[in-house]
Amino acid sequence: MKLKYLMLTSFLSLLPMTSATASGQVEVLHWWTSSGEATSVKVLKQMMEQQGHSWKDFAVAGGGGESAMTVLKMRAVSGNSPTAAQLKGHDIQEWGRLGFLTSLDDVAQQEHWDQVLPPVVANIMKYDQHYVAVPINVHRVNWLWVSPTVFKAAGAKVPTTLAEFFVVADKIKAAGFIALAHGGQPWQDATLFESIALAVLGSADYRKAFVDLNMTVINSAKMVDVFKQFKRMKAYIDPEVAGRYWNTATEMVINDQAAMQFMGDWAKGEFAQAGKFAGKDYLCVPAPGTQHQFTFNIDSLAFFKLKGSDTDNIAQYTLAKTLLMPSFQRIFNLNKGSIPVRLDMDMSAFDLCALDSMNAFKQASLSGDLVPSFSQNLATTADVQSAIVDVVSEFFNQADPNPKLAPSRLARAIKSAI
Repeated sequence: MKLKYLMLTSFLSLLPMTSATASGQVEVLHWWTSSGEATSVKVLKQMMEQQGHSWKDFAVAGGGGESAMTVLKMRAVSGNSPTAAQLKGHDIQEWGRLGFLTSLDDVAQQEHWDQVLPPVVANIMKYDQHYVAVPINVHRVNWLWVSPTVFKAAGAKVPTTLAEFFVVADKIKAAGFIALAHGGQPWQDATLFESIALAVLGSADYRKAFVDLNMTVINSAKMVDVFKQFKRMKAYIDPEVAGRYWNTATEMVINDQAAMQFMGDWAKGEFAQAGKFAGKDYLCVPAPGTQHQFTFNIDSLAFFKLKGSDTDNIAQYTLAKTLLMPSFQRIFNLNKGSIPVRLDMDMSAFDLCALDSMNAFKQASLSGDLVPSFSQNLATTADVQSAIVDVVSEFFNQADPNPKLAPSRLARAIKSAI
């Protein structure tokens, strides 16, 4: 395999970048379809084309990726897997166990991935100790996005605790503004719930509940309180929430129609596309009560075994290499709102939000407050995550849900999915 890779790399280096004889095709399944995300994908397409390869986009809309996974399963079962697909966490392991993924060890060794990637990230990209996926970035999920204009008009201060949040939200609502921008999709409900759970439970119990699936914590009085605080959030969301995409909710903050949004740092890409500047036109602060904590998500592409030509294999290796090139890491993450996954990146071009995120990531990794996001399918299996999201979203959309009953329902759903 290593010899084959070296031969392919040497072959590429001897040809003009636009040479038709070296041209292979990559087909990438992903759900980066918002404006900021689409810009990032366009950059990757251009970089592949500059290296002599064609890009076949396979975008499936839907911020949580549920639709994309359905399509991927159909393609894989029919023997027509794409070059790479947006997978993460336990999904990478599952596809590896099924034998669909190809080894990237040769390109990883040549590009020194073990030296430039944080170990916690590198381990997630491996199946049976072999690289089968490439990380692209690190997202912080527990962010609160704030419109300074709305806060100023309402005479409110940015909340740092959940108790402060509800006081501030009441003040903003009384001033005639929407306090909380939110989208009526299950994964968005889970994203909001996750930040509340992190604040109420703390990092240790959050990990016990959503990573270890500890039933004592899941059935605890603290979990009842999580659902109580979650229920209170509903009062600050406008009635037109049903079916709203996350980026449409972000636009409400961008356009000063709403004061706040709980959302991962991919939301920053939407602010950037709108020409807004961090610290001036909008604020990015940790979700109330989670100042020193970091729920992380990693965007990654898993690479599938191909039945195509040698040129397609060349293109696949080139794609894997390109994803971790500093030039792509810089451009992609500036557009996406996330932080680079490489440890050796120059961060001088990044804004205040990204610098804060990088500092928080490093500190949380040392303090034990770095926890994987269950809402973004990184903390547990897809089946367990789906069970959690179903319970959380159903609770949130009931007319008058009972927080005391919710933990036992959550426990039963998790047990049935294990």
